[in-house]
Amino acid sequence: MAIAVQLNNVTKNYGITAAVQNISLTIEKGTTVAILGPNGAGKTTTISMMLGLLEPTSGDVRLFEKNPKEIVVREKIGAMLQDVSLIDKLKVHEVIKLFRSYYKNPLSIEELVEITGLEPEDLTKWATKLSGGQRRRVAFALALAGNPDLVFLDEPTVGLDVTARRKFWEKIDILKASGKTIIFSTHYLEEADDVAERIILFNKGEIIADGKPAEIKQKFRRSTISFQTDNPDALPKLKALPNVLDCYMEEERICIITEETDAVLETIYKENFIPKDMQIEHGRLEEVFEHLTSNQGEVS
Repeated sequence: MAIAVQLNNVTKNYGITAAVQNISLTIEKGTTVAILGPNGAGKTTTISMMLGLLEPTSGDVRLFEKNPKEIVVREKIGAMLQDVSLIDKLKVHEVIKLFRSYYKNPLSIEELVEITGLEPEDLTKWATKLSGGQRRRVAFALALAGNPDLVFLDEPTVGLDVTARRKFWEKIDILKASGKTIIFSTHYLEEADDVAERIILFNKGEIIADGKPAEIKQKFRRSTISFQTDNPDALPKLKALPNVLDCYMEEERICIITEETDAVLETIYKENFIPKDMQIEHGRLEEVFEHLTSNQGEVS
C-alpha cells in the first residue's frame, strides 16, 4: 500500500528534556491509527511534527513522501487540535467559507454540515457564542473543509458527553468508508479499541507497543471468563483455584480473571458447573495500557 506518513529516527528535545526519542514508524494510506499514551508521553509532540508545526531535533518526517510544510502536502491534510480556537467577529458560516477558500476542491458547506453534525442554525451564530460541543463540531468542519486525504484528530472528543462522543465516531466511520487516512489521539481507550485498526502506544517519548488492538491485547495474557450458573458451589470453588487471579460476581455473572484460560475452562466443565452465556475476553485495553506504561517493557 502507498505510504501516508513516515517518520525515520525522529527525536524532539526541549532543552535537556527529550519529548520524543528516536522513533520510526510508517502509516499506510486509508488506515485508521490511534496514538495513545499517558500525559507527557510524546503524542501531541509527534502529531505536531507530522503536521509540520514543530521541527524535529533530528530525524526525518514525511507526509506523502514530502516535507509536511510543502503546499501540495498541506492541501491534502486537515487537523482538529485539542485546543479549539475560532476567529472572533465572524459567524460560523463565514469561518467555514474562509477555510474552504484556501483549497482547490473543498467540500460544500452542505456536506460539512451533514458529516460533522452541525445544525443549520449553528451556521448563523457568532463563533464566540458557541457552546463547547458546538465549537468542537465547527473545528471538525474546518479540519474537513479541504476534503483532505489525511485527517489528524488530537483528543477530538474531550469534554463531550457519551452521546456526543458516540455520534462523533459514527461520523468518523463515514470518513473511514471513503478511504481517508485518520490519525487520532484519545484518553478514552474504548474509542481506540472500537475505531482504530492500529494502535501506537507511547510512553516517555518512545513507542512501546504497535499493532492491531486485538494483537496488543493478546500479548497481555490475562483474560476474563464470565458466565451464569445455578450452581451455588461454583464461586467458592473457582476462587480456590491456584490459576485464578480474581473471581467475583457482577450482574449475576461469575467473572474470573486468569492467565490460564484453558485450565480454568477445563475445571468449569469438569466440575459440571453447567455454564450459560459464557464470554471470554482476552485482555482489556485499559489493563494492557496500565501494564505497559507502568512497566515500560515488553509483555510476555
